[in-house]
Amino acid sequence: MSFDNTGLPIGHVLAEVAHALQDAGQAVLQAPPGAGKTTLVPLYLMHEAAVDGRILMLEPRRMAARAAAERMADLLGSPVGDVVGYRVRGESRVSAATRIEVVTEGILTRMIQTDPELMGIGCVIFDEFHERSLHADLGLALCLEIRAALRPDLKLIVMSATLDAAAVAELMGNAPVITSMGRGFPVETCWLERPWLRPRFEEAMASLVHRALLETQGGILAFLPGEGEIRRVEARLRDCGAEVLALFGAMPFEKQRAALTEGASRRVVLATSIAETSLTLPGIRVVVDGGLARRARFDAGSGMTALVTERVTKAEAEQRRGRAGRVAAGVCYRLWTKGEEGGLAAFAPPEIASADLARLALELALWGSEDLPFLTKPPVPMLEAARALLRALGALEGAAITPHGRALAGVPVHPRLGHMMVAGGGARTARLAALLEERDILPRDAGADLTLRMAAVASVTSFEAEHPIRVDRAVLARVTLEIKRLQRFIGPDRGLSDGALLALAYPDRIGQRRAGGAARYLLSGGKGALVAEGDRLGLAPMLVAANLDGDGREAKLRLGIAVDQGEIEQVFSSELVRENLCDWSRRDKAVVAVERLKLGALVLQERALGKVSADAIAAAMAQGVRELGLDVLPWSAATRGLVARIEWVRRHGAALADFSDTGLTGDLAGWLQPHLGDCRKLSDLAGLDLRGLLEARLGREGKRALDRLAPEAIFAATGTRLTIDYAGEVPKVTVRLQEMFGTKVHPMVGPDQVAVLFELVSPAGKPVQLTADLPGFWARSYADVRRDLRGRYPRHPWPEDPSVAEPTRRVKARS
Repeated sequence: MSFDNTGLPIGHVLAEVAHALQDAGQAVLQAPPGAGKTTLVPLYLMHEAAVDGRILMLEPRRMAARAAAERMADLLGSPVGDVVGYRVRGESRVSAATRIEVVTEGILTRMIQTDPELMGIGCVIFDEFHERSLHADLGLALCLEIRAALRPDLKLIVMSATLDAAAVAELMGNAPVITSMGRGFPVETCWLERPWLRPRFEEAMASLVHRALLETQGGILAFLPGEGEIRRVEARLRDCGAEVLALFGAMPFEKQRAALTEGASRRVVLATSIAETSLTLPGIRVVVDGGLARRARFDAGSGMTALVTERVTKAEAEQRRGRAGRVAAGVCYRLWTKGEEGGLAAFAPPEIASADLARLALELALWGSEDLPFLTKPPVPMLEAARALLRALGALEGAAITPHGRALAGVPVHPRLGHMMVAGGGARTARLAALLEERDILPRDAGADLTLRMAAVASVTSFEAEHPIRVDRAVLARVTLEIKRLQRFIGPDRGLSDGALLALAYPDRIGQRRAGGAARYLLSGGKGALVAEGDRLGLAPMLVAANLDGDGREAKLRLGIAVDQGEIEQVFSSELVRENLCDWSRRDKAVVAVERLKLGALVLQERALGKVSADAIAAAMAQGVRELGLDVLPWSAATRGLVARIEWVRRHGAALADFSDTGLTGDLAGWLQPHLGDCRKLSDLAGLDLRGLLEARLGREGKRALDRLAPEAIFAATGTRLTIDYAGEVPKVTVRLQEMFGTKVHPMVGPDQVAVLFELVSPAGKPVQLTADLPGFWARSYADVRRDLRGRYPRHPWPEDPSVAEPTRRVKARS
C-alpha cells in the first residue's frame, strides 16, 4: 500500500509525525474528523518501521476500536486478528503476528498494571483524546511516568480533532505539535425560527428529520442523547420512506455494522454522541442535531452518580455539524434557535472532574503513586470520597492497598461490585453485577425490585409467563454475555441471600424503613431514600438501594432489594457498634436512656437502660434546654428583673458576666447543667431555684456591684418600696404623686448616674406625669396637675409648694 498518495489530508503530515517520534519520541497531532488520522497514522508508522515493537492505539469506545481495526485490516487485505487486531471488553482478536492492536482505554490500564514496562510495545497512540475520558487521562499519565522512569524509548502520540494542543504538549515535555488540514465540504446551518416548546423532544426531533427528508438529498445522521430517545424517535419515523437505523454503544456490533457500511441512498441513522468522532458513516450529507448529550455526574456528598441530560457544548455541536461535510456539501439542522447558541458552554468538562473516582483511586493505590502528570488533577474532595469507600470495602488501609484491594483491581467492574463478587462469591454475584452494569432489562413501571430482574435472567420464558412485564431481549442478551465474562472473577460462595450480597457492594445504602405512611428509608450512610408509591418493595422493613436518582437528601429508589435484618447483623458483625446513649429526645421532649446496636446511621436494636449517671442525664437535659430555648425554665417576675438589671448595667459599662439569652445559652454547662441531674422531663424543671442559680453565676462580688450600681428598688420618703424596672432603655418606677412630696434630689442609678424615670400616678392609679427631674416638675408642671386633679380628689392633699410638703400615703379626715 502506498502512503504517499492516500487522497486523505493526513497523508501530507505522516512523514512529519514519524520524524517527530524519531527526534522527540512524542507528538501531538491535531487533525479534524475525516482527515484519516485513525486509520493511516498507525499503518504508516508500521510500514515505515518508524516504531520498534507493537503499536497500541486507544479508542474511547468499543465500536470505534472494532471499526478502526477492521478498516486498517481491509486496507492491508488481511483478516482482523492478523497484522491488525483489537481488544475490547469481553472480546479479543489478536495473534502473535499482530503489529497494530486497537484497544479501549481501560484495557491499557490493565496492561500497564500487569506489565509496568509495557514490554514489546513501541508506541502508544491516544486517539480522540479531546473526549477526555477518565481512562484516557489516567492512561496518558501512566505512560508519561513509564517513559520518564522505565522506558525512555516508549513513543507516545496524542491525536485529537478539537484539543488544547499547547496544554497537552506542555504536559508531555513540550512535545512537537503537528497540524493537519481536514477534508471538509461546506455545511449550511439551519436553526429553528423559534424555540420548540409544546411537543416532546422526540416529537420535535422526528418533525425536524421529516423536514430534512423533504428538503435534502443523501443520508441523514440524527444525534440523540440515549437509547430510549432513539427508540422513541425510531417509532415515529416508521413510515418516513427511508431506511431507519439505530446506533448506540450498547447494541451488538453486528447491528452497529449496518450503520457503518454502505446501504440505501436514503437512510436515517439515529445515533448517540458516539457518532461525533472516530467513526465514518458512509453517505451522510445531513445532520439533525437534537442539542442534548447524556453525561454521568458524581456527587461526592451523597456518594451517588446520576446520568443527566445536558445541552451540548459549542465544541460538540461543531463536531456534529462537521459530519455533514465529509463526502459532499451538506446541511446541519439544529433543534434550537440561533439566539440560543450563545448560551452553550464552550467545552464539556473532562470526566475526571465529574465522575465517580473509586476505580481511579484503586488504580493509583495499586500503582503506588498519586503524583502522576494529569492534564486535569482529580478533585480532592471526590478523590477522598472514593478512598473512604475503598476503605469501607477493605481495599485500602489508610492510603495503602490491601491484598483484597489488589484482587478488586483485577475485576473489570466497579469496586463495589467487585467486592461483592470476591467477598460474597457464587454465581448470583455475577448476575447481580451484570444487571447493575447494564441498562435495566425491565421497563420503569415494573418497579424497583431487583428480584424481578434476577428471575428474568434465570428464565425469561418463565418470567414472562408469570408476570405481565416485557423484558428487553437486546439488553438481556448483553447481560447474559456479561455474566459469562464475569464468571471467572467470583470468589467462594458464602451462601448469602441476594439482599446480603448487594449489601456487601453498598454498605452505605442499607435502608431501614422510617415510621409513617410513605415508604421512606434511612440509609446506613446517613442519607434518605424514597420508594415510589405502590411499589411493593416499599413494604420491606429493610432493603439495599443499588440505584438512586442522585438526590443528596432523599433520593428516589430505582433499583433495590429487600434484605433480612438478622442476615445484615451476621454479615456486618465486625462493623456493628453497641453504644449506651443518654440523650435528649425531640419527639418525646424528655431525656431518653437506651442501649443501641447500630450499623452506621441505622439503629438495629434498642432497649431502655436502667442505671444512668446523673451527669449524663444533666448533659442530655441541658441539650433539651438548648434546643427548646430558655423559656422552658421556671421564670418569675423577680428573676426576669434580675437579668434585666444585669443587662442594663452591662450596657452602661459595668464589667459583669453576659446574662443575655445568647450568653446564658452558651454557658449552660457552667451554671445550669450541674443542677439538672434529677430532671428527665420538662415538668421537672419547675423545681429549680432559677434565681438562686443566676445569682450564683453572678457571684458575690458581682452581686455587690449590681446592688450598688443598679439597686433592685428605691424607697419613697413614706417608706414604700419602689421596684425599678430595668427592661427599657431608662430605669423606671411607678408611684403615687403624694408619696414623693418633699423630694429635692432626683434618684440616679448606674455607672454613669442615669436619672430614674418616675411615672407619677393619681390617687386612682392613673398616669399623671413622666419625669426624670422631680424638683423641676414641682417648679414647672405641678401647678397645672394640681388644678386639674384636686377637684376630683378633694380628700387627698394638694399643697401649693410640694417641695416642702410632707409626703403621705393617707387621705384627709372627713369634716
